Amino acid sequence: MRAKLEVLALVLGFIGLFGTIAVTAMPMWRVSAFIGANLIVMEELWEGLWMTCYRQADIKMQCKVYDSLLILPPELQAARGLMCVSIVLVVISLFVAGCGTRKSNCCGDDVKSKNITLALGGSLYLLSFLTTLIPVSWVGHTVIRNFYNPTVVDSQKRELGEALFIGWATAGILLITGIILLFSYSKRRSKEEEPYTYAYAIPASDIKKEESVSLKRTPSSFHKHQEYV
Repeated sequence: MRAKLEVLALVLGFIGLFGTIAVTAMPMWRVSAFIGANLIVMEELWEGLWMTCYRQADIKMQCKVYDSLLILPPELQAARGLMCVSIVLVVISLFVAGCGTRKSNCCGDDVKSKNITLALGGSLYLLSFLTTLIPVSWVGHTVIRNFYNPTVVDSQKRELGEALFIGWATAGILLITGIILLFSYSKRRSKEEEPYTYAYAIPASDIKKEESVSLKRTPSSFHKHQEYV
């Protein structure tokens, strides 16, 4: 059962890696909102971390990379850095968790080292969950706040893009992966400690038996007095 959980965690880890890469590359973080006087359904604007894309009717979509990082709002600047960190963390987590599985030959037969490696991989997955959830939620919060802000012009308002929803799903997958690995580590740790507790329990029972035997063989003072007489 534990081996199946570890395989499931690795599969989910690969899905999480593809998800973080897709979310980082997709330009659909913020999309144009068709409200009020901005009701032009023949035009569509996408804004991502690296580029902005614009499409009109009967015209192919045209994308342009941002000229400078400084022209981006703070949430997109932070999201760009955190998503890159998230990709690196997921890649490292996959290698570390793969070395900590039972069928791996990285640590040989050293069970303790494998357990520590597996716990480290689960912790890295939880950290990548945070580095994915924070930028996605930050951008989503900014989009919703500006959408309901009456001082913002309708042409400047945006809606939640598909990349944000995929990012939230990917963060959930990374969280589940980390929990599975840490759960497997706790099961291994409890099973590793069982022989030691049993080994210490047997000598304790033997000591009690020896004490009881020694107490029974101890002669009383009355018996010693009769022998003296």
